[in-house]
Amino acid sequence: MVAQGGHSYEHVSESITVVTLVDELTVYTAPVVRQLLVDLINHGRIFLVLDLTLVDFIDSTGTGVLVGALKRVRAHGGGLALVAPMERIAKGFRITGLTKVFPLLDSVDLAVEFLGRELGVHA
Repeated sequence: MVAQGGHSYEHVSESITVVTLVDELTVYTAPVVRQLLVDLINHGRIFLVLDLTLVDFIDSTGTGVLVGALKRVRAHGGGLALVAPMERIAKGFRITGLTKVFPLLDSVDLAVEFLGRELGVHA
């Protein structure tokens, strides 16, 4: 696991990386998160689980980072799943209609399993 600006990532399999975000994903923290995700994708890590369990707040800039990451991984044939067990975070995705494009799961294990099935489709 490598710490990066309060956030971390871990390669949980040969293909899947879990990125754990903490505190807030806002205009202030978004550049660090965006760069971390771009770097991972550029290094071929195109199946990402973004764990939002420890995130207290996401603003529109933070949401934009997530949408941008989704577009990038899909452009490379990858996938992205969000772990959002906290109602206050999941609610924002439902209100904006983003649950239609982001799979929201309650645990990292479920998200890894979900992406594992996606990998099977792409294999």
